[in-house]
Amino acid sequence: MIGCGQEAKSRDSFRVEITQGLSLFPSSLMFLLTSRCLKLRPPSLQSTPEKTPSLVSSHNHQQKNQAEEGRASIYQSVFTNSSKEMMCFPDFPYPDDFPNYMHHSKLQEYIRTFAQKKNLLRYIQFETLVSSIKKCPNFLVTGQWEVVSEKDGKQESAIFDAVMICSGHHVYPNLPTDSFPGLHRFQGHYLHSRDYKDPEAFKGKRVLVIGLGNSGSDIAVELSRLAAQVIISSRSGSWVMSRVWDHGYPWDMVYVTRFATFLRNALPSFVSDWLYVKKMNTWFKHENYGLMPLNGPLRKEPVFNDELPSRILCGTVSVKPSVKEFTETSAVFEDGTVFEAIDYIIFATGYDYAYPFLDDSIIKSRNNEVTLFKGIFPPKMERPTLAVIGLVQSLGAAIPTADLQARWAAKVFAKSCTLPTTSEMMDDIDEKMGKKLKWFGQSQTLQTDYITYMDELGSFIGAKPNIPWLFLTDPQLALEVFFGPCSPYQFRLMGPGKWDGARNAILTQWDRTVKPTRTRAVCEAQRPQHFHNLLKMLSFPVLLLAVWLTFY
Repeated sequence: MIGCGQEAKSRDSFRVEITQGLSLFPSSLMFLLTSRCLKLRPPSLQSTPEKTPSLVSSHNHQQKNQAEEGRASIYQSVFTNSSKEMMCFPDFPYPDDFPNYMHHSKLQEYIRTFAQKKNLLRYIQFETLVSSIKKCPNFLVTGQWEVVSEKDGKQESAIFDAVMICSGHHVYPNLPTDSFPGLHRFQGHYLHSRDYKDPEAFKGKRVLVIGLGNSGSDIAVELSRLAAQVIISSRSGSWVMSRVWDHGYPWDMVYVTRFATFLRNALPSFVSDWLYVKKMNTWFKHENYGLMPLNGPLRKEPVFNDELPSRILCGTVSVKPSVKEFTETSAVFEDGTVFEAIDYIIFATGYDYAYPFLDDSIIKSRNNEVTLFKGIFPPKMERPTLAVIGLVQSLGAAIPTADLQARWAAKVFAKSCTLPTTSEMMDDIDEKMGKKLKWFGQSQTLQTDYITYMDELGSFIGAKPNIPWLFLTDPQLALEVFFGPCSPYQFRLMGPGKWDGARNAILTQWDRTVKPTRTRAVCEAQRPQHFHNLLKMLSFPVLLLAVWLTFY
């Protein structure tokens, strides 16, 4: 939160506080980013996370066997779904020897190192809880906020010029018990996936997992090694992707590229949809495993699980449709089949948004829906002094997304960037909602296309890479930027916040990718050849002509 307190004499004297509120482990990334974006501007900064004595303790706390109310929770076996080159702080690459996909303890080590190297820990008030954020009586004039925090049972009130909320959206579990007739009669145990920690308690048990997201799939696969039987109930199915993509490279290093985005946007929708479905079915035929999405072309976030198809083949995991009703001991599915003698039901049914410290109408300004300009700013605020960081979801990683969000928000707070009018922001929200429905379907999440969104934010602060200029001035770099992975370093190549090491980081990103896997080097390391992609691009007009001749 950036602001001058009541004791400040001028706008040149600032107190800054980034409030994390009731946070989850990944949201520590968000307040570190916002702290870093603001720390060079004012002499005093406060970053108020949850009640935890340190970043490490926050992480360790979540490894206990029981989740705590109001806090996010992770299970012991969590690994990242984004590779290290795609989820780093944009001016702080991971060490060469770090694995591409990390156990959460390894990610915590990286976060701690970043905070120490950037000297951010001194700006954070630990063991402090933000309990209330309200507009000041003179908000229309000053845009200031009254913030009430709690520490050691004592409350403290302070005035700030602006607020950044970095509390994430994996804290409050969605447990739709009313949607399952007969659940009140069920005599076994049921729990939400946030309360799951490890598989030991489920040894020899019969388990039903409701929900086919990343958590549901991870838990089902892990339980299948000890449980007697595991069944996943899925309402709509999902594409399942492996972290290992073409030629053994990390999936996002190959899939999340500017060239791929260009093709998806330039091709006719029916061609793009056909290619998407074909690509998703390359690993295995989803219809043969009961996993085929009801609407395959929708770009809903896929499930990342390297083992789920294998466990289904081995018969230790089965996939069923929605539950029609529960009995005392069984589940009856929509297809009429029954899973009997159930010991446990695990609801992997996602999370609800909640900001208990803030008036709901500020974030949900229309029809009780989250309404934010670019997923950050409430459009109907009289003064643009509140920003939500890290709420948007895409196939990209959270760290680089939050970095750009925080950089833009800091400039808006400092009045070096201005927002459009309320009507223009609402029109943009409606337009984006229409595109979201077309690409992602009906969803409560603020989903968006990663590269399109990042370029949009980057353009607001002058950090979007100028691809034509790069091709003229630095062809080697331009080829890597356009055809290679859209790594976070790209948004530190130019403009405010430019990092001198960005070019070298981009040109050496494949070296850091293959380093941890080449523990037995028998020949020279291989990397993707951009010449092949260039040929694909040159053949694109030929493809369009062929399509035109076919249908016209």
